[in-house]
Amino acid sequence: MKSCITLLLLAATFAAPVRGADDVQVSAVLVKLIEQVEVPAREAGVLASLAVREGEMVKSGAALAQIEDTEAQFAKRAAQVELLAARKQAESDVKVRYASKSLEVAEAELRRAVDSRKRLPESVSQSELDQLRLLVDRSRLEIEQAQLELELAQAARELKEVDVQSAEHDIQKRKIAAPLAGFVVEVNRHRGEWVEPGQTILRILRLDRLRAEGLVNAQAVTGDLLGRRAKLSVTLDGKPQEFVGKIVFVSPEIDPVNGQVRVWAEIDNPQLTLRPGLHGSMAIERAAAGAQ
Repeated sequence: MKSCITLLLLAATFAAPVRGADDVQVSAVLVKLIEQVEVPAREAGVLASLAVREGEMVKSGAALAQIEDTEAQFAKRAAQVELLAARKQAESDVKVRYASKSLEVAEAELRRAVDSRKRLPESVSQSELDQLRLLVDRSRLEIEQAQLELELAQAARELKEVDVQSAEHDIQKRKIAAPLAGFVVEVNRHRGEWVEPGQTILRILRLDRLRAEGLVNAQAVTGDLLGRRAKLSVTLDGKPQEFVGKIVFVSPEIDPVNGQVRVWAEIDNPQLTLRPGLHGSMAIERAAAGAQ
């Protein structure tokens, strides 16, 4: 009886599912770049300085090179001076206040003339009253004109502010900065050389995040693989190493020849251990990343 029980327990043990047996296996995986960029010049000019060399790591936004910008700096300074003058004009309401004061005086003279004519009809002629009324009307128009000139001065100030911003933008376009954090693999131009807009100055590879790409049998693609955790296995310096990532792409196309589907995972590589071009294998777990 004991022998039967022992045999049953052993059978149950061997029949128990092995952890990971339902994982999707990708036997051949190639490690590729996700991002690489050829950093161009945005303005024509002499390359005044180059701050990096091949083999250096750079942070996003780091200064890489500088195109000579003397003329752009002069243009900015001129725009700043013009802006200062435009601000003074826009902030000055002297003409408006003077025109308002002139209107007060003209209205006071007209009132006195009307009162005098009421007391002594012959003291002020109709022609004089007409002239005084004309003076009042002219003073009101001068206020409107002064207000219009003030508004135009304020608009001119805004235009000068745009000129300063434009001049600053021209300066910034001559500063070449890293669009992403990465590894400088190629420098195409050197200090003192003339560069044209669009001409590549250097090339940067992003290595802190890579792509592991492979082919999966279409029959194994059951459900949605997107978002599932993937374990990449590669051999480095003769030792097997494992990296964890997440499936971000599953091709909707099935290869009619081999019946396989292309998939890839994005793998974090903060220590820059992985390199593009490495071969390995990958296991895609059953549950989506974060589901357990």
